[in-house]
Amino acid sequence: VQLQAFGGGLVQAGGSPRLSCAASGIILSFNDVGWYRQAPGKQRELVASVASYGGTTYADSVKGRFTISRDKAKNTAYLQMNSLEPEDTAVYYCHARRLSGGSDYWGQGTLVTVSS
Repeated sequence: VQLQAFGGGLVQAGGSPRLSCAASGIILSFNDVGWYRQAPGKQRELVASVASYGGTTYADSVKGRFTISRDKAKNTAYLQMNSLEPEDTAVYYCHARRLSGGSDYWGQGTLVTVSS
């Protein structure tokens, strides 16, 4: 299983980048998928997740600004980020949990730096 996250970079505050997570070896639409982030000096935290049945959850800090989605045909998950703030600066990781067996898989992380 491989998860490849990309789409990060240097963004100005207020910007709206979209992160992508391309998967192989696992069908994202059949499993739970999430985006996590880890800011310097902080623990990794859940940003958004989408369950196999489609239900979504968001961290309070990103509700109304971020949207998680999946493209079944491309086997890719996305995190649309709007109204970015400097506090959103972090390495963002995509995650998938296989429902059968409960195995966890992580992408390599993509750095998002928000300048004020």
